[in-house]
Amino acid sequence: MREFFRELPKGGELHNHLSGAVSTEYLIGLAADDSLCVDTSTMTAVAPPCGPGTRPAADARTDRAFHDAVVRAWSMQDFPEGGNGHDHFFATFGKFGEVTWRNRGKLLAEVADDAAEQRQFYLETMVSPASGGAKQLAADVGWDENLSDLHSKLLAGGRLDRLVAEAGTEADDANARFRAAGRCDTDTPRPGCRLPVRWISQVSRGSSPERVFTQLALGMRLAERDGRFVAVNLVQPEDGERALRDYSLQMRMIQYLRGVYPDAHVTLHAGELWPGLVKPEDLSFHIKDAVGVAGAERIGHGVDLVHEDDWQGTARSMAAKEVAVEVPFTSNAQILGVRGADHPFETYRRYGVPVVLATDDPGISRVDISHEYRYAAETYGLSYAELKDVARASLEYAFLPGASLWQGNPTRDGHRFTRACAGSHPGARPPAPECRTFLAGNAKAGVQWRQEAALREFERTFRPGRPWTGPRAGA
Repeated sequence: MREFFRELPKGGELHNHLSGAVSTEYLIGLAADDSLCVDTSTMTAVAPPCGPGTRPAADARTDRAFHDAVVRAWSMQDFPEGGNGHDHFFATFGKFGEVTWRNRGKLLAEVADDAAEQRQFYLETMVSPASGGAKQLAADVGWDENLSDLHSKLLAGGRLDRLVAEAGTEADDANARFRAAGRCDTDTPRPGCRLPVRWISQVSRGSSPERVFTQLALGMRLAERDGRFVAVNLVQPEDGERALRDYSLQMRMIQYLRGVYPDAHVTLHAGELWPGLVKPEDLSFHIKDAVGVAGAERIGHGVDLVHEDDWQGTARSMAAKEVAVEVPFTSNAQILGVRGADHPFETYRRYGVPVVLATDDPGISRVDISHEYRYAAETYGLSYAELKDVARASLEYAFLPGASLWQGNPTRDGHRFTRACAGSHPGARPPAPECRTFLAGNAKAGVQWRQEAALREFERTFRPGRPWTGPRAGA
């Protein structure tokens, strides 16, 4: 089973925070390489020199007890059952943040390698572009309830465009470091070098309104001007005091900016909530407004669906608009304690909402995407055909440019090749000239073709004497 799920072609990774995606052991190694220190009272990485109350991160290479203490502080390793996973999970980012901001390119090389080795064909990962500059611009401009006027102030004097240029320079540097770490321009490239990667600009929803708006405007302007950036997303705990207070305002911000930047994509963490974590009224509308007001094209987590007002209407709307939900099972269990029958995974599928599996922060969670697919199969009794549909959905709803390989709505209508490639057989023989031209001009279809070829090879290799239908639910 372990080999089966590892080798299963699993589409793309659409919900991934770069800073939380690499293994804690790798972060410790980077901290040591950068001569960072660890505050022993909080287990937080800090810049050198190492003064009183700190230890060199390099000590973790020789002191096993210290190493294990850092791993537990920076991840969910050995976290006690029934403990406050929510607070511990989100606190880890601040503990290793001094490591991650210095090493974006190296982190990307690790994450891309892992995705490729896990038999994925595409990666979208979240970062905070030009974070310092955006914070300063927001402080300089201040808040204005008239969003059009506020946007004009950001544009004045070319200041927002300078942030776009700064973010582009950051991406250039990260890409160069990624290619160096991945040996991409040598005769021995690492697996991640062949993986298409796009950035999603993350926005700190717990920040002041002017900072949230500035980060949103920057991310959406980037997505229209730099093909490496495709979308924006709100991050940080959705149950935070300011995040709850400003939720409706932030949805209106996105609604306004979508009118200014119609080609920028939007995927939103929404419904990462559960009864007892927030007041009942805060459970009643987040997914609905993310879809209906902000116009989100994908929803991350969406765990509290059935606790919302008219949740059936929201589910039907998501299905009709093909708004996919990104499901990271382990993250939902660790942060919210939601698993198994309590999770709305089956409800989304019953209503025809496209569902994709994701890892969220696999380094913190100590899992990989193969684990998430196996969990889905064992917990919900998914057949191989259903697992294949989930994998295909993760490419169908990726923010890659170009047309899809599939006709119509594959969640509703099934998977039929588009006319140009009808009758083609990925992996069996080269595409016909018309199909080859279509694939070359549509990046999304090109990646989907690669997955279909991999699925054919996988089925040839793993096909038993009779079709594999998946384990029984609960097995």
